[in-house]
Amino acid sequence: METVWIVDDDRSIRWVLEKALARENITHRSFESAVEAGEALEALSRPPKVLVSDIRMPGESGLSLLEKAKARFPDLPVIIMTAYSDLDSAVSAFQGGAFEYLPKPFDLEQALSLVRRAVEQGEEQVVDTDESVLTPEILGQAPSMQEVFRAIGRLAQSHATVLINGESGSGKELVARALHRHSPRRDAPFIAINTAAIPRDLLESELFGHERGAFTGAATQRRGRFEQADGGTLFLDEIGDMPAELQTRLLRVLSDGNFYRVGGHQPIRANVRVIAATHQDLDERVKDGLFREDLYHRLNVIRLRLPPLRERREDIPLLVQHFLKKSARELDVETKRISSAALQHLQTQVFPGNVRQLENLCHWLTVMAPGQLVEVADLPVEFREAAAHEVGGGDWCSALGREADRLLAAVPGEVFEQLTRAFERTLIERALETTGGRRIEAAQLLGIGRNTITRKIQELGLDGPREDAPAASSAD
Repeated sequence: METVWIVDDDRSIRWVLEKALARENITHRSFESAVEAGEALEALSRPPKVLVSDIRMPGESGLSLLEKAKARFPDLPVIIMTAYSDLDSAVSAFQGGAFEYLPKPFDLEQALSLVRRAVEQGEEQVVDTDESVLTPEILGQAPSMQEVFRAIGRLAQSHATVLINGESGSGKELVARALHRHSPRRDAPFIAINTAAIPRDLLESELFGHERGAFTGAATQRRGRFEQADGGTLFLDEIGDMPAELQTRLLRVLSDGNFYRVGGHQPIRANVRVIAATHQDLDERVKDGLFREDLYHRLNVIRLRLPPLRERREDIPLLVQHFLKKSARELDVETKRISSAALQHLQTQVFPGNVRQLENLCHWLTVMAPGQLVEVADLPVEFREAAAHEVGGGDWCSALGREADRLLAAVPGEVFEQLTRAFERTLIERALETTGGRRIEAAQLLGIGRNTITRKIQELGLDGPREDAPAASSAD
């Protein structure tokens, strides 16, 4: 019996994995379609040790194969691969019982390590779902975003309290909504409240409601956010700014599950999952006496860190295309395109407003850019000036040094790989643009061999139609 099965319509992916497994003396078998692999599974009395499958293939999908494999062999570890690095792919894979989710292009050593771990562990809990196909609400190919996707997938069936840390505009409410949408509470309300945006004398009534006559102006009884979210999820944004007296009341609700309306005497049961978020360092606020330590520990059951956009610059092209399409739909106009030079320019930005600022920029471009193709000159002046300042007036080595410093602090252990991939991708993309996609000429311009550029293009996920070779099937 073969230990590992590989299912992918892309011959190059199968070939790379086959060679890597052979070097490890791991027996394997390959299939070019989910249908073929499914039929082979049906004929077995004992499953392979691990199934590695692409998620999108012609005909039957990898998720369909995952479902069939788990129905026949519940303990079979299935690793799902995909080039479509969005939240729903990750969540659907985990909800279907996948052992792990592997975004393309992947590091071969990482893939082998994952296969070995799957062989050793041999079993992952199965989660049943009837999740429908939904429009991706969070996108990201950066490793830090893939970790967020994995966490949401693993929390899909949980009722645990979650604390989300992230800068303003980084998408904290989107993550909270995703946690709700993929949870057993999905059919109940999702109620969001920004505790920093409501005056402190009104916040208690907003959260817990009030009885008629509880205070001047309270002419009728009012249900608070906890009651409105009954059975569902209550999202408390900027929890770090909550006044001390309300921290005490919130702690009481989280501790015993009951609360009182303002002016009320009858306890009300709170059947609510609380998801809190903050841009502040709550550990420091606890040390400074500004946030209750016992409440902090109640909220900090599961913590998710949402990376700022400057730590996931490789996601900017993906996000720009998404937001340009979204703005075009909203305005009922043709979608703007953006040049490679303009995208490179945007990837040098700091974006203090994070993803929200990028989305606003794309909306501005949809309205204000004069042509259908957005060039660097079409960007708002503040972005052009900021970009020029960021790259140090053309001193790319200084800019590289600053990026290295940032990564050394943010992702120790991954710095060399991230910067090397970005460097190689930039050189090859520019050379291919210069030669109109002709790889042999691009290799000559760069001073590398034909086999080297072909291998690098595959490793970096830059495969596409080319003039000097037959078109290969696309990696999904």
